[in-house]
Amino acid sequence: MSPRSAWAARVACGLLLVCLAQAARAQQAASTIDAGHTAWMLGSTALVLLMTIPGLALFYAGMVRKKNVLATMMQSFAATGIVSVLWFAGAYSLAFTGDGAWLGGLGRVFLSGLTRDGTNALAPTIPESVFLAYQMTFAIITCALIAGAVADRMKFSAFIAFIVAWLFVVYVPIAHWVWGGGFLAAAGLLDYAGGTVVHINAGVAGLVAAVLLGRRRGFGQENLAPYDLSMAVVGTGLLWVGWFGFNAGSALAADGRAGLAMLATHFAASAGALSWMAIEWWSRGKPSVLGIISGAVAGLGTVTPASGFILPAHGIVIGLAAGALCYWACTSLKRRLRYDDSLDVFGVHGVGGILGTLAAGIFAAGAVTATADNPAGLPGLLEGNPRQLLIQLGGVLATIAWSGVGSFVLLKLIDAAIGLRVTDEAERDGLDLALHGEAMQ
Repeated sequence: MSPRSAWAARVACGLLLVCLAQAARAQQAASTIDAGHTAWMLGSTALVLLMTIPGLALFYAGMVRKKNVLATMMQSFAATGIVSVLWFAGAYSLAFTGDGAWLGGLGRVFLSGLTRDGTNALAPTIPESVFLAYQMTFAIITCALIAGAVADRMKFSAFIAFIVAWLFVVYVPIAHWVWGGGFLAAAGLLDYAGGTVVHINAGVAGLVAAVLLGRRRGFGQENLAPYDLSMAVVGTGLLWVGWFGFNAGSALAADGRAGLAMLATHFAASAGALSWMAIEWWSRGKPSVLGIISGAVAGLGTVTPASGFILPAHGIVIGLAAGALCYWACTSLKRRLRYDDSLDVFGVHGVGGILGTLAAGIFAAGAVTATADNPAGLPGLLEGNPRQLLIQLGGVLATIAWSGVGSFVLLKLIDAAIGLRVTDEAERDGLDLALHGEAMQ
């Protein structure tokens, strides 16, 4: 090769390397994915799934009678599988894509168009695959929560049919309204991690289902005491730990806001447990294990919608209020209205979700919610913004109405088609044996 040719080759190679480097820098600049945020969200996704299996499965199973333990666990596992497949099929797309005020789009049906490094505009710093998986775990536990209200008496086939229909008719629209850019989001509703979407939604659906199914055989007459509270305690512990992924993970980033949400969550759970325990000790003479774990879950659920908008001290206040109000709902209110919500889904999650969503409008702190685009943040009532509380109330009422009416219609249709409730014989013998052919030894 002549000296001139060698020189030309070196110049060409140099230009090629420069172009490749510029292309790499351009690709890096175009990508907004952050490795730290992604790692945290992968972990948070696992934590939230842990809340359902085995957390909720153990929590619920420990509070039913021995003859219904396996059937109760089965509902949590079935909800996990069913919702996961439906999330892939189209629920994610309808909830979190598109810009409709009422419902999302069809751009990700069967996850078409999903790429390795693509992102969703709602979570630009993590891969869309991680975002959709994280949101899937929220849909799973919301559907599974409803099972607690109908424990001991609902047909498994009816439960499956209800979950399939309810996910699309009730959960998906509300998730889009609040988190997917729908009309409640546009109105300025503050729901950090699911006061409306998860807790009010599941609580109201559970109450409607419990009323339509009717009370359990022997309710108010026979001993319906829990089979094994130690299982429920273990389940509560898993829920408590998993809730850090639920609330701190809802920052969709590994940052200071996630840290504050984690603190508020833990303080609320602790305060809720102590509040419930103290009231029960004072009113009944003895603090119960069932009471303290119920108070912890009440604190966790109640702080959820506010956790990323408040200071840690507010978490303690919310937890104390949650323990007291949810205790009243699960005892006095339940006795007065004589509905049989088996595991107090409405009393803990429904009432707690309402309280927490309103509390977000009271305690929201501008210093916590401030961004570069909005340095003043999103202040609540205590910082001179009473309008926010009215917005929160509107979100609560919209969720109650849609979940209540939608759940009622779906349950009535399922009852007409296949029936909702097991036979008296099956209920007497236990759902483990009657529905699944298995029994605890």
